[in-house]
Amino acid sequence: MAAAVLTNSWRGLYQTFTYGKVASSLPLCYTGVRHKSTLQYASRPDLPKLAYRKIKGKSPGVVFLPGYASNMSGSKAEALEEFCKSLGHSYLRFDYTGCGQSEGVFEECTVGTWKKDVLYMLDEIADGPQILVGSSMGGWLMLLAAIARTEKTKALVGISTAADYLVTSFKTQPIEVRKEAEDKGEWMLPSKHSEEGHYRLSMDFLREAENHCVLQSPIPVTCPVRLLHGLKDEDVPWHISMQVAERVLSADVDVILRRHGQHRLADKDDIKLIVYTIDDLIDKLTTLV
Repeated sequence: MAAAVLTNSWRGLYQTFTYGKVASSLPLCYTGVRHKSTLQYASRPDLPKLAYRKIKGKSPGVVFLPGYASNMSGSKAEALEEFCKSLGHSYLRFDYTGCGQSEGVFEECTVGTWKKDVLYMLDEIADGPQILVGSSMGGWLMLLAAIARTEKTKALVGISTAADYLVTSFKTQPIEVRKEAEDKGEWMLPSKHSEEGHYRLSMDFLREAENHCVLQSPIPVTCPVRLLHGLKDEDVPWHISMQVAERVLSADVDVILRRHGQHRLADKDDIKLIVYTIDDLIDKLTTLV
């Protein structure tokens, strides 16, 4: 049974981070002095190089998966690196094909392309068991990776998880909108995070993405799962996180709903909650070992 937690009180957050063990380590993430890990490139035969940053450390490690058209240089990704450094745990963040500093053409990519990127990084670059942290579409890829790499995935943290969202969002459009998109060969997904005010999705992209949908049946993920979502998310409805919680087979699932949280969950208190969640999972996994 998934537990839904509404976090809407500053006092509650203050107590959580003051009296929990995170209080001593959190400031390291927000000092403003950041010593970034070295930018590296993973070379793959006949495939674009992937840009990544990695710090070595204890297990379990943490891998951050960005959202659609995003990259590894966001505030959440960088704060998690500082946090992992403070604990001495390994950390990996990277750019998908066609995104950020990685090679490749974004318009030629598919959900399957990015899934392969994640699996490659888990297989070839990440060391040992990992906690996967997926933001938005990264939450979808996180689930796909957990299904494909059960032995390497020890826990999941979804941030505004957008499982199946690009497909289901199109399918819920009025029939005339879908017909027009079919005729044009592309659909405009409105988004305030795009400079153009929308993302241009080809029908080929959407058809390929449909092959990777996970919400139609039980999701064979049995590791601990934490799903954070904002009730004011105008991009990906919070009920998708509830659907994921209902469908994963894990007996250890929590859904945390942020009353004033928006899609990116990138405010300072949001990031504190993400860090606290990962720290708690590290404690749990270390205790189990």
